[in-house]
Amino acid sequence: MKVRIQTAANQTEVEVVIFAPVDSHEAQSIKTLLEKVPSETKSLTFYQGTTKYYLKPSQILFFETDGRQIHAHTINDVYVTKHRLYELEEQLPNSFIRISKSAIINVDHVLSITRSISNCLVQFQNSHKQVYASRRYYKQLQERLNEMR
Repeated sequence: MKVRIQTAANQTEVEVVIFAPVDSHEAQSIKTLLEKVPSETKSLTFYQGTTKYYLKPSQILFFETDGRQIHAHTINDVYVTKHRLYELEEQLPNSFIRISKSAIINVDHVLSITRSISNCLVQFQNSHKQVYASRRYYKQLQERLNEMR
């Protein structure tokens, strides 16, 4: 295996390209490892009343909509963000995945999934909080959890 680094003055972020033979298991392993490397995602801004909070995405269990507001749930608190779910999906690291039209979860904090006919209940580690995933997103959620574990 050869490894080289190429820098460019106009490059704004790190881009990794893997050149490999067709069906290379080694390349897939490298890709999986690189996806697990935490990106240096900056803190996001959240609100509770008139107080502004700056939290790292890794502290968030899940985001969900309530009317026109987006709530960010941590283990003990709930915050409001001014971002929309589709904006959060673009900004958040790979550990976040949409599980319904109204929720995005951090798969690093998932404790269990209980599946029923119409949906599945997602429970989180060290928290009583839970959220429902829709049938439409269930397969994608299962795949991501299997990749991350």
